[in-house]
Order: sequence, then structure tokens, then C-alpha cells
Amino acid sequence: MSRLDSFIRRMEAQRAALGWAAERVADIGGPVFEFGLGNGRTYDHLRSILPGRAIYVFDRRITAHPDCIPPENLMLLGEFSATLPQAARTHAGAGALIHADIGSGDKAASLALAAWAAPFWAEMLRSGGLLLSDQPVTTAGLETVELPLAAARRYHVLRRL
Repeated sequence: MSRLDSFIRRMEAQRAALGWAAERVADIGGPVFEFGLGNGRTYDHLRSILPGRAIYVFDRRITAHPDCIPPENLMLLGEFSATLPQAARTHAGAGALIHADIGSGDKAASLALAAWAAPFWAEMLRSGGLLLSDQPVTTAGLETVELPLAAARRYHVLRRL
């Protein structure tokens, strides 16, 4: 498979997984947390499928398209090690959905980051809230949910107990 075909499959899986998750949290109050703004595509998509939700975005720096930059009060800039622990305390039990698109070219580093972040993400979710991650994650307080889509090969979903 070419790198272009792989990218297209990843984007299709991401869109399907986000749509699936949005349907499941539609009746769950609370904000959305986006880890990894990047160029802003998924942030923009989340705004369209979950209108009216506060969407907090975490990233090292802003590199997004100007139309896809969140309001300053919803943007947490810096390393996750600096921003996530405080956010977990501030937003404990509040989140309906966390989307974590944190994978890099370094698989081991991506897995380690997800393992480190998972307990904080679990703390941020309300009961029934979902964690949608591009990395496999396990942590106390979260149960694995199977995606009934082709996205299941590319995305991992956990629900707060």
C-alpha cells in the first residue's frame, strides 16, 4: 500500500471514529478535549459534529490553519507534561469526549506518551465519557469499547466507568 493510500485510510478511519463517538456523547454534557491540534482538521471537524461544545485543545505550539485555531481561553500550549496534570485537576470528571491524536513517527515514544497520559485522561472524563485515541491505551477506570467500523484497526475507544 502506498503512503498516500495509508494516509487516506487513516483519515477515513479518523472521520468515522469521530462521527461514531459524537453520536454516543450527544446526550452526555461536558466539554471535549482535543490532544494534538496539528493543522486543525480534527478540531474543525469536532466543531461541526458537536456544535455548541467547548473544545479545549492541547498542543506544543500553534501550527494550524488560521480558520482552525481555537479561542485563546480554550487553548493550552506547552508540553503535555506541563499542561495535562493541571487540566486533569481543573476538569476532573467533566469531559464527554477526549480525542487523542498524539502519534508521531516514533512508535515507542507515542506508546509511552499515551501510557503516561491515560490516567490523567481517565480523570478528566465523566461517567460514560469516551476516550478516542490513535494509540492503544489501558488504565484503571476505563473499559475498552469496540468500534463497529473499519476504524477499529486504526482507533482505540475507552469509556469511563
